[in-house]
Amino acid sequence: MSSYDYDLFVIGGGSGGVRGARVAASLGKKVAIAEEYRYGGTCVIRGCVPKKLFVYASQFHEHFEDAAGFGWTVGESSFDWKKLVAAKDTEIARLEGLYKKGLAGANAEILETRAELVDAHTVRLVKTGQTVTAKTIVIATGGRPNPHAALPGHEFCISSNEAFHLEELPKSIVISGGGYIAVEFANIFHGLGVETTLIYRGAEILSRFDEDLRRGLHEAMVAKGIRILCHDTLQKVSKGEGGLVLDTLNSGTLQADVVMLALGRDPNTEGLGLEAAGVAVDERGAIIVDDYSRTNVENIYALGDVTNRVQLTPVAIHEAMCFIETEYKNNPTRPDYELIPTAVFSQPEIGTVGLSEEEAGKRYGELEVYRAQFRPLKATLSGRAERMIMKLIVDAASRKVVGAHILGHDAGEMAQLLGVTLKAGCTKDDFDQTMALHPTAAEELVTMYAPSYRVRDGQRV
Repeated sequence: MSSYDYDLFVIGGGSGGVRGARVAASLGKKVAIAEEYRYGGTCVIRGCVPKKLFVYASQFHEHFEDAAGFGWTVGESSFDWKKLVAAKDTEIARLEGLYKKGLAGANAEILETRAELVDAHTVRLVKTGQTVTAKTIVIATGGRPNPHAALPGHEFCISSNEAFHLEELPKSIVISGGGYIAVEFANIFHGLGVETTLIYRGAEILSRFDEDLRRGLHEAMVAKGIRILCHDTLQKVSKGEGGLVLDTLNSGTLQADVVMLALGRDPNTEGLGLEAAGVAVDERGAIIVDDYSRTNVENIYALGDVTNRVQLTPVAIHEAMCFIETEYKNNPTRPDYELIPTAVFSQPEIGTVGLSEEEAGKRYGELEVYRAQFRPLKATLSGRAERMIMKLIVDAASRKVVGAHILGHDAGEMAQLLGVTLKAGCTKDDFDQTMALHPTAAEELVTMYAPSYRVRDGQRV
């Protein structure tokens, strides 16, 4: 009989923690999981799910405009921010209920409390002060927005967390950052009628994405009316008579009703008792793990954003399943981080999998790059001046497709399917031999027969 209260104790009720707890419990293990806020984690509660609901809401004004080109007469329309927030809250509550239902159905014990480590096998439940023990502990506490405490006036700013719960829709907003969170929220607020400015210290938004898509999206956002200030940063935020006053490095003084900081995310490790348990962290506070998500303490694992590996929900779930294989099925399994499909739910949308042209140029001696830029069929009658971009990056020696990148409607959906294709190791010849589905935008992926240009030693030729 075990000398511990639980076989497994999971700290954190996000996607990775819930998956690990539920599957372990379904295998007959005695499992408890503790969450101090709400079950579902960043993604479900205040991340990708509510964000995409907001993306849908922000697109309707363009849909109404486009309808005229197809013979529809759309009457006067109006938008109610509070109705959107209430509808979003209802859906999030439903999803949280499903997470709890899944845990309960697997006989995992659900605890609504903060949990902190006392030692390698002991956890303190903050709400009651009770301590419990576990043979194995998983830390899956995720991350939180970086508050940028060095910025004078940061206390007047919001993060993506608060953006989902604003009491009123602002008339104007300045968003600091150039990553996917900043870009997505810039498009959301602009689409809902908010005067939007994006300020970013880098030369171009979305630094880790393919250069053509970055530039294409930047141009499309500016054409829509979003102001983008690159090579610039906020220096100070203060309260003024008409709202917030922002001092910038290169663009003078700006004014806005709301300032949102989207300057990265930090691992949620503060106050968890990691030192007491002997768990090592890096300079950012992220938990250090090996290839199997095990910390330096043999019985303690860490999953998801708290490890600062790849900050994506499906990755945390994948890591949880690898943990189950390793710990409970005698099948040591490493998470596979190669060829992860990624989307930016901007407007237009980005979907990508594999290497960018820049990354591939450093890895392969010669590349063939297939690139198409065209006006999608829907835009021909709507009159909207938008363009789609599609790129395939091919290793010239093996003909293997090592990167696929799309800017345009439903790019994320296409990237998911391309992820299967690239994971299977398909070559450009496989693409060429695949019959096109007409008329679709995606058919361009299999009808680009001649390379647009080549890259040798990292240089276009």
